[in-house]
Amino acid sequence: MEIFLIKALQFMLAISLLVLLHEGGHFFFSKLFGVRVEKFYLFFDPWFSLFKFKPKKSDTTYGIGWLPLGGYCKISGMIDESMDTEQMKQPAQPYEFRSKSAWQRLLIMIGGVLVNFLLALFIYAMCLFTWGEDYIRPKDMAQGMLFNKEAKALGFQDHDILVGTNLGEFKDAKADMYRGLANATEVYVIRDGKQLTINTPGDLDLLGMLKNVPMFVQPYVPAVVDSVSPKSAAERMGLQKSDRILSLNGKQIDSFSAFTYEAGRSTDMFTCAQTHADTVKALAAVLTVERQVEGKTDTLTLKGQFDAVSAGGFSPLSKGEPMRLVLGYMPQQPQYKVTHIDYGFFESFPAGVKYGCKVLSGYVGDMKYLFSAEGAKSLGGFGAIGSLFPSQWDWHSFWLMTAFLSIILAFMNILPIPALDGGHVLFLLYEMIARRKPSENFMIYAEYIGIGVLLLLMVMANLNDILRFLHII
Repeated sequence: MEIFLIKALQFMLAISLLVLLHEGGHFFFSKLFGVRVEKFYLFFDPWFSLFKFKPKKSDTTYGIGWLPLGGYCKISGMIDESMDTEQMKQPAQPYEFRSKSAWQRLLIMIGGVLVNFLLALFIYAMCLFTWGEDYIRPKDMAQGMLFNKEAKALGFQDHDILVGTNLGEFKDAKADMYRGLANATEVYVIRDGKQLTINTPGDLDLLGMLKNVPMFVQPYVPAVVDSVSPKSAAERMGLQKSDRILSLNGKQIDSFSAFTYEAGRSTDMFTCAQTHADTVKALAAVLTVERQVEGKTDTLTLKGQFDAVSAGGFSPLSKGEPMRLVLGYMPQQPQYKVTHIDYGFFESFPAGVKYGCKVLSGYVGDMKYLFSAEGAKSLGGFGAIGSLFPSQWDWHSFWLMTAFLSIILAFMNILPIPALDGGHVLFLLYEMIARRKPSENFMIYAEYIGIGVLLLLMVMANLNDILRFLHII
C-alpha cells in the first residue's frame, strides 16, 4: 500500500502542476488581449466545488473541483466544454473571446500547449544541469544481449553486443534502441571480438518487439543471486548470495530473464489451477544451484515453494485478486562502465531542447501503433500513467516523468479533435484562410462530438488498466 500511495502522490502532484500551468497559458493570453476569464479551475466541478474564491474587483472565480480529470478556464464568449450556449445568444461584448481578432484567439488557444512544451524543455534542461546525464552504452555491455526466437531468425545470437545501425550508434538500451532496430536495414554487433553486420527488414513491428515474451532483445543479466529478501521463499529454501541458478523445476536457466519466464509459466499454472493438487504443483519450486564452498564448486538441489503475492502490490490478499509467484531474490547486475556527462547552466538549455525534441519525435512516431488492435490494447489510463512513477520518492525521476507527461499533454491537446485546443485551432485556421467563421451550430455539434470521442478514449484507456490488472490482456 505504501508503494501505491507514493506513486499516487507523485502522479497527482505532477498532473496538478501541469494542468495549472496549461490553463495558466490560456489565462495569460486571455488577460493579455483583454478577454474575460470567468472561472479558473483545477479539476472539474460538476454540481459543487471543494474550494473557490473570487477576489474583489476581479471577474474570475478561482477554485478546485472534486473530479480530478483535468482543469479548465471558462473564457467569456467561447464555445467550450462548459456548453454555455445561452451566453452565445447574447450580442458580442468587447471583452469576449469571439470579439477578438483571429490571430489573438489563436494565441489564446495555443497558450496551454505552448506552456506545456516550453515547461518540458525547461525541466529537461534543469535536470541535466542539476544531475547531469548517466547512461550505459550497449557497446559497453560486455556480456551482451539476449534475443528471442524472432530475433535469432534474423541472425542475432545471445551475447551479441549491439553497437548501432545504419541510422546511427546506440546511445543506451532504452526506447530509442528498439526504434533503431525496428527501422534499420543494417545492425552492427560485436560477436567473438569481431564486428558483424546483420541485415534486417527495416519495418519490424516495434510494439510486437516490446510486448513479446520474451522480448525481442534485452540486456543479459546472469541468474546469480545478489541478495535474498528476509522471510521469503528463497530464504526458506536456503538460497544464498552468489548462488548461480542452473535450473528451475527441471528447466535449464542461463539468465535472470529465463528464470523470470519460467516463474511466469508457474504463475499461469497457478492462475488456471482447478484442484488443490494443481495448486500444489504450480507452487512447487525445485532449484539446482551452483555454490562455492571452501574454494570448491558444489551443485545443490533446493526444494520449496513460491510465495503467491498480489500482482497489484496490495496486501493482504483478497479473494479473486490477480496473483504472481515469486521467490524473493535480487539478481547480480553486471557492472558496466557508466558514461556521465555534466552540463553547465547555459549548456543545459540547448541540451534540454534537443532531449525534449527527441522525446517528442519518438512519441509522435509511436502513435501509428495506436491504430492497430495491439496498439489499442496498449492504451493506458490513470493507472498506467501512475505506475510509471518510481516506487520510492526520487526528485530526479519525478521531474523527468513530469516533463514527459508535459510533452504528452502538449501533443495530445494540439490534436485536431473538437473539444481539444487543437480542434479550436483547426477551426481558427479555417477562418483565417476562408475569411469566415464556422457557424455557431456547427461549433456546438462539433464540441459534442469531440467530448464524446474523448470520453470514449478515456473509458477505453482506463478499462485497459483494469483488464491488465486482472491479467485478461
